[in-house]
Amino acid sequence: MTSNREKVVLITGAAKRIGAVTARLFHAADYLVLLHYNRSAAAADKLCEELNQIQPDSCLMVQSDLNSSAGIDKITRLVFAIGRLDLLVNNASSFYPTPLGSCDQAQWDDLINSNLKGPFFLTQALSPLLKERRGAVVNISDIHGRQALAEHPIYSIAKGGNIAMTKALAVELAPDIRVNSVAPGAILWPEQAPEDTEKQHALLSNVPMGRLGSELDIAQAVFFLAVEATYMTGQAIAVDGGSCNSL
Repeated sequence: MTSNREKVVLITGAAKRIGAVTARLFHAADYLVLLHYNRSAAAADKLCEELNQIQPDSCLMVQSDLNSSAGIDKITRLVFAIGRLDLLVNNASSFYPTPLGSCDQAQWDDLINSNLKGPFFLTQALSPLLKERRGAVVNISDIHGRQALAEHPIYSIAKGGNIAMTKALAVELAPDIRVNSVAPGAILWPEQAPEDTEKQHALLSNVPMGRLGSELDIAQAVFFLAVEATYMTGQAIAVDGGSCNSL
């Protein structure tokens, strides 16, 4: 694939929601967009086609399971074949409840791998290309990496590790690569969760801004950290409508 776009962004978990909106934002900023997906093939294909209709050869997609070393190797081979990378957005994530009395090791492995292990080893593998471009990494963490979410202990542990990883990699990769994190608060009701008006009202009562955030709120924070905040590294920025003040 050839492209006249000078900068390249890889976004994991880019087929839907935050990842898709982030992809559109960077595409509009003239980045060559590499869309990673695992199981959401139809959504990824639709998004990639949309972006390539705007400008031919401006988007490429790749399927892989980042929970496995083979999946990381697959995406790494693609990026090295392109030969450059300016920004890695580690967005892919699993999220579901794991009450302490009933959770198991398979859930531990899935949540830790998708939220922590995968982003760590993908960053490690792609760091030579990022270093050449003096690029950046932006991880998508969660405010519940700082304050645990009830009935989600494994997810909370994984996202806490994600924030710690951000700080550790910022030290390891400085000064050539900046590493930061966006920690969303209440953005969208989870796709797999049933509609629960009472629970949603209770959630919003702890958000001083009085509304759920949008995917664009997160994407704009990613863009700020990646492009504009050239003297920031090792930071986890909460985008939560002020709800951290209520935790």
